[in-house]
Parts: sequence; structure tokens; C-alpha cells
Amino acid sequence: IASIPELDAAIGLKPLQTYKGKTDIMLVYENQDQIEGIRPNFKELANLDVRGVIVTAPGKDVDFVSRFFAPQSGVDEDPVTGSAHTTMIPYWAKRLKKNNLKARQLSSRGGTLFCKLSGDRVRIAGNAVLYLEGTIFIP
Repeated sequence: IASIPELDAAIGLKPLQTYKGKTDIMLVYENQDQIEGIRPNFKELANLDVRGVIVTAPGKDVDFVSRFFAPQSGVDEDPVTGSAHTTMIPYWAKRLKKNNLKARQLSSRGGTLFCKLSGDRVRIAGNAVLYLEGTIFIP
């Protein structure tokens, strides 16, 4: 889709390409340094009519990097977002002409994902850390 001036202003950097996914907008940039340097205006992002904003670019030591912002959904920046990768994996697989990809989400906590495009499905693997365990009782 065409660039969205309000979105570009909220992110602070005009992308090379803008795509509208099922629930998110994906902005593609030239390089990892640009993704690392983004300091979004979360208040402005919260006014957009989308679940979240994905920013992505080729990585230095991985196939692609990303960050995911969703202040309109109550999360300024998500640490590692599997659902956003369902949008990115088909894009990067086509662009890089390969179905097995290594990705890194560059949030402050961050994470590395091992991704595979299998027909119309994506497979995502990585390491996780248990941080909460509990029981819910419903009367």
C-alpha cells in the first residue's frame, strides 16, 4: 500500500515499503541499524486503526530482524511476537528465495526465532522461559 504519513511520523522514519496484513501494518526498512534506532511516538501509534505495527529489515547475522509495537492494544513494544512473524515469514521467504529463515526480534528482551514457510503455513520455533505458572478455578 502507499506510505501512511501519520504512521511514518509516529515511527520517525519513512519505510521503503508498507504492507497491510490481516491485523497489522508491516513497514520494511533498508537495514538492521534503522530498526535498532527507531524510537516511536507511542501516543501517536495508539491512534492508528490497527492492532500493531511491525518494522523489519534484513539482519546482520540473521535473515531478518524486527520489532513490534502495539500501544493501541495495550503493549508499547512486545518482546517476541509469533503472530507478527506469520506476516513476515512469507514476505522474507519470497524476497530471500528460501523457506528456512532465522529471525531476531530486537526488543529490549528480544529473541531468536527459527522460521519455516510450509505451503500456506508458517512454523516458528525458538527458546522460551517459563515465567508464570498458576491455576484458574471457574465456578
